[in-house]
Amino acid sequence: MDLKLDVQSTLPIDAENATLVGRVWRSDNAGPSVVVIRNGNVFDITASEPTMTDLINAYAPAATAHDADGEDLGSVAAIVANSATDARDTALPWLLAPVDLSALKAAGVTFVDSMLERVIEERAEGDPQEAEAIRRVIKDAIGDDLAAIVPGSPEAARLKDALIERELWSQYLEVGIGPDAEIFTKAQPMSAVGTGAEIGLHPKSTWNNPEPEIVLILNASSAIVGATLGNDVNLRDFEGRSALLLSKAKDNNASCAIGPFIRLLDDGFGLDDIRNAELTLTVAGDDQFRLEGTSEMTRISRDIEDLAGQTLNQNHQYPDGAALFTGTAFAPTKDRDTPGEGFTHKPGDLVTIASPKLGSLSNRVTTSDKAAPWQFGMSALMRNLAQRGVL
Repeated sequence: MDLKLDVQSTLPIDAENATLVGRVWRSDNAGPSVVVIRNGNVFDITASEPTMTDLINAYAPAATAHDADGEDLGSVAAIVANSATDARDTALPWLLAPVDLSALKAAGVTFVDSMLERVIEERAEGDPQEAEAIRRVIKDAIGDDLAAIVPGSPEAARLKDALIERELWSQYLEVGIGPDAEIFTKAQPMSAVGTGAEIGLHPKSTWNNPEPEIVLILNASSAIVGATLGNDVNLRDFEGRSALLLSKAKDNNASCAIGPFIRLLDDGFGLDDIRNAELTLTVAGDDQFRLEGTSEMTRISRDIEDLAGQTLNQNHQYPDGAALFTGTAFAPTKDRDTPGEGFTHKPGDLVTIASPKLGSLSNRVTTSDKAAPWQFGMSALMRNLAQRGVL
């Protein structure tokens, strides 16, 4: 199944009023450029903002992007269409992940649905055949009452005591309703892939899923300056076997997808737009299987500013800012092949994550050893920008 991208579905519904910035690969410069969309065209502003980190750490990122001089690279429609690996002309620009030097971080277990699925993974020890029976037992005992619990509150502490008495406590419940959020490193800076690229699953994984998420763009002071979409590709079997396998479950080649663009905060897009965002997920397989799901940010257990503050603070600084995945309410349980075994990816799956004010992020699934290798890191970026005379 071919992956095709079009500008209408890729851009936000109000793109003409949005401050959209991103990164493209330019073969003529043998490297990436920071870009902004203006009047339907893509403008290269690398001469004044060499990296996306420079832009997000500007005093007023949206105003800076609007005012920066730029080179017209052509229509956003043409560059979006050229970003699909199946139809790419490598002589022309294509979209990359819109972040570069920022740390790639993620908040886990921030929604009740996914929190319970993590408990199930843990108790099933990564075995999908055991998961359905455990799911019934846990939901019968706990229900959905956790949705009303404020993490770190006295009510949460009392619930913890009650669950311990019933032998249902878990490390995932600790970070889900306890005072401290789970903040982990999703991947390395510069390793994320953008819309149209392939995403990678570890070839030994037999139980995995996409995770559609809002990604907060934080500057060095922990302020939220924008947002985009992300796919926190997850290996349920690896993490279910042991929480100490989290890095292997999360950080593999092409396992972090972000895009299509960063929407910077401005007069028409604020924090409440992020708080009220709705995401949709579609997975379409070569086997005619189709999975659809939703995730609503209004159901998140922790406010986005709390998550930002728990990521960047006096105890841990990120001078290049951070792209923070905020978690998902989506936990796929629909059977794909064998009844009772739930969902897992197959190579060739097309995954699309969309939200009206952020656009859509589309990728095709492969294994991490077959995805395009990550070869252009921070040292390569610095050398390239120096050669182009913009540093």
